[in-house]
Amino acid sequence: MSDAIFVSGLALHAYHGVMQHEARVGQTFRLDLVLDIDLAAASRSDKLKDTVSYDMVVKTASEAFCRRRYRLVEAAAGAVAEALLECCRNVRAVRVTVHKPHAPIAATFDDVGVTVERGRPRKHG
Repeated sequence: MSDAIFVSGLALHAYHGVMQHEARVGQTFRLDLVLDIDLAAASRSDKLKDTVSYDMVVKTASEAFCRRRYRLVEAAAGAVAEALLECCRNVRAVRVTVHKPHAPIAATFDDVGVTVERGRPRKHG
């Protein structure tokens, strides 16, 4: 069994995409974040120091996602995952889903996007 902290549906306006108009106008993306973390100490202590604050998760993800323009949402999602692992030392792994509901696709669809998972290397011995 694994504990997790999550943020769902974080709306961020950014300029990611391959098309020129995406760079000019931008669009609203939605991010779902799941952080794999042992919450046993926090559940016993009731202290913020034993967990990760939602505010820090949102701030870190927002800054990483909006810091620069990415052509691919895969790269943007990877940047968010790496930033969360960097800032949140007690997080074992992260899953970042980027929804791009206004992707320039000649089709009717509800949603498109990517999910990336990143984790810390396992220690042996």
